[in-house]
Amino acid sequence: MHILETLAPVDAPQGSAVALGFFDGVHLGHRTVLQSAVDYAAANGLTPAAFTFLLPPGNALKGGRIFSVEEKRRRIAALGVREYQEAPFADFCALSPEDFVRRVLVECFSARAVFCGDNFTFGAKAAGDVKLLHTLCTPLGIRVCVVEMAKYKGETVSSTRIRAALEAGELDEVNAMLGQPYAIDWPVTHGKGIGASRLGTPTINQNYPQGALQPCCGVYLTRICIGGQWYPSATGLGRRPTVDGVDAPITCETYVPGFSGNVYGTRPRLEFHQYLCPVRKFRSLEELHNLICDAAEKSCAYFSQHRA
Repeated sequence: MHILETLAPVDAPQGSAVALGFFDGVHLGHRTVLQSAVDYAAANGLTPAAFTFLLPPGNALKGGRIFSVEEKRRRIAALGVREYQEAPFADFCALSPEDFVRRVLVECFSARAVFCGDNFTFGAKAAGDVKLLHTLCTPLGIRVCVVEMAKYKGETVSSTRIRAALEAGELDEVNAMLGQPYAIDWPVTHGKGIGASRLGTPTINQNYPQGALQPCCGVYLTRICIGGQWYPSATGLGRRPTVDGVDAPITCETYVPGFSGNVYGTRPRLEFHQYLCPVRKFRSLEELHNLICDAAEKSCAYFSQHRA
């Protein structure tokens, strides 16, 4: 997937079919919009494309981010998008709806068709809606395809709903609405070394950065991709009450049974598959060690039955 981080013409010599949206969760609804653009492009000799944007650091317009920029791109690329424009929000947020269509859809994408959800808005202060998009695009020969909102258990799938489920520890609901497991790829950082030195269970630390949504604290069955290979793992997300004080920062630590190696500074991909239990304080490090080993055993058993 070719990525442009500014407003500039994409490589679409025959024109493009463009998916429009923020796509912060790349959930079932987003995937339908993106896949519709990809399928239309394939059927009509066009370039499959997507237009989204980057929010400035700390901006809470859409709430805490569900994925890193890289994970969001990875999921969109996997759907078949070839030209991906991710401009800073400030570069186009002041454009009128008319200027947005001219500057973005015509000049950047040579759009022949655009795809969006029925709640899509565009232009300064969200002045444009799908009705106005039809009005502006039709005279230019641009087809507007409004994709029906995806449903899960009778309710519309949304990033807001996914955030609430993540914070509640409802991982099965989250993964169903995402269409694939929730995952992080934060950089590996140094911890206190307690897992290796005192517990015999060395961990990989991938703590959540500012602005990222933290799921419910607890112990999870996970799998982690290191050097292109997937390993069953167990992840603890919380304040580590057995070894730290109650005011300690939240950490995300993953134990990978059977793995040894230096992964500091890398960004392994960690998938969350099941919520196992809450974080709690143990009377001894031995009890904590037993929980970690039990979670790791459960993870190995889970992935021996669920081949991804």
